[in-house]
Amino acid sequence: MTQISLRPVPQRARLMLEQAGIHPLLARLYAARGVLGTDELDTTLAGLLPPEQMKGIDTAATLLADAVAAQQKILIVADYDCDGATACAVGLRALRALGGIVDYLVPNRFETGYGLSPEVAQLAAAMQPDLLITVDNGIASVSGVAEAKRLGMTVIVTDHHLPGDELPAADAIVNPNQPGCRFPSKCIAGVGVMFYVMLALRAELRKRGAFADRAAPNLAALLDLVALGTVADVVALDRNNRILVTQGLARIRQRKLQTGIAALLQVAGRAAARASTFDLGFAIGPRLNAAGRLADMSLGIECLVTDDLGRALNIAQELDAINHQRRAIEADMQAAAAIQLEDLDAGQRASLTLFDPDWHQGVIGILAGRVKEKLHRPTVVFARAGDELRGSGRSIAGLHLRDVLDLVAKRHPGLIMRFGGHAAAAGLAIREEGLGAFTAAFEEISRALLTPATLTRTYETDGPLEAGYYSLIPARLLQDAVWGQGFPAPLFADQFEVVQQRLLKDKHLKLTLKKGNVRLDAIRFNHPDSAPDRIHAAFRLDINEWQGEAKVQLVLEHFEAA
Repeated sequence: MTQISLRPVPQRARLMLEQAGIHPLLARLYAARGVLGTDELDTTLAGLLPPEQMKGIDTAATLLADAVAAQQKILIVADYDCDGATACAVGLRALRALGGIVDYLVPNRFETGYGLSPEVAQLAAAMQPDLLITVDNGIASVSGVAEAKRLGMTVIVTDHHLPGDELPAADAIVNPNQPGCRFPSKCIAGVGVMFYVMLALRAELRKRGAFADRAAPNLAALLDLVALGTVADVVALDRNNRILVTQGLARIRQRKLQTGIAALLQVAGRAAARASTFDLGFAIGPRLNAAGRLADMSLGIECLVTDDLGRALNIAQELDAINHQRRAIEADMQAAAAIQLEDLDAGQRASLTLFDPDWHQGVIGILAGRVKEKLHRPTVVFARAGDELRGSGRSIAGLHLRDVLDLVAKRHPGLIMRFGGHAAAAGLAIREEGLGAFTAAFEEISRALLTPATLTRTYETDGPLEAGYYSLIPARLLQDAVWGQGFPAPLFADQFEVVQQRLLKDKHLKLTLKKGNVRLDAIRFNHPDSAPDRIHAAFRLDINEWQGEAKVQLVLEHFEAA
């Protein structure tokens, strides 16, 4: 069941924002998203939360400053997704600019799995670092950190994932979600944490007089990387994250961006001058993530750290080719999943667990997301990885996926070999013979925690769009603003007469709609079924640019008979 709802608008907040000079359309949208005053819309760098509020950051900065001063070798151990790649690039670029000797290592998804495992610690030791720093991983690496310490390395963990019952015995841990950390932005991405650590390191080096004879490096030059990793990791855009993303996007639009990001935008056919959060999340992010899913994320990191445009373009084209390959694999997996789902009545279930021995473990997270979006059920998809099954899960609002996996592990000791993640996404490993038991346990706990309301897909909308706003200027206004998880892009709802409709490429429904005397172009992607004569639709106001001409287009997320 699906329903369209209306997001309430606190009228006092809307009026105050309007009176402060905010465009009336934006004032309504911001008020509906909890913005009470213009101070919350201040996205200057002065508004960033101070680094010293992060627990462990002073110790990390001291250790790194000591390593830089002694010219010790620093090794970054990164995660193999876009957040991890951008965090690694921020660390490499900042540490080199600050005088450090630094290299990196990315665990292979197919060989060593996620994070700083003991095997990865041994690979790191072969590179002979004095100090090891994790980015976007490490908070659950109890045995891996212990092994790195045994091998003689100083270890700093920087992460944003939720910790388990035991913290690793690192020399410093910087993670706003660790116990006792008073940093208010708990939803900062891994790249944001690393950026903050670099800010603290620069402050420590400045205190030691390192910049007496030279200018300190401008770390704001790395904010395009921070924006990319933050948006691609789909973390909630609280005010602090909105500042990071806004400032990073501003640098991209001003063409003050990393060579690799410029190359990726070019390959994706996107204009840097008009870059948006959509471009970061749906054009650049997937191309970088494809490397970690099918190949080696080192390729993505090299794209982000090179200053040679020719090399960056070559890598970006290679990443684009890998992404095309990923899409083909994903299409085959979706077809296989559809066959399995024919035997399941998803409407009678609270969760879905899928497995196929031929599925690619690098793509199961995407498949889990697709199934979750289509059927509105928390979904875990497994693929075979040696003598175990590796799973990737995606959840709906109302079900904290990592907490559910924790409950499964506690109620069924030994069933889950390891797990970790967030409320909306998590990963795990089980033995193949435990698949049936996991499926039953996941369903039992999901059914107990979810309600009929949370199992109903709801499109929360901003209601009708005023007639005068179906034009390019308001569309550009919305496109230029920063939207994302926790600060959702505007979704409007209204009734329309369907004047014409036809299929594009056998899968996209192209429509001409009528509202009063106004005719509007509209499209619903990946939806071949025809529309009734009158529809109630949830839609985004978009701009369709074709052969140099820009026109307003409604992108329909859902429609039903009016």
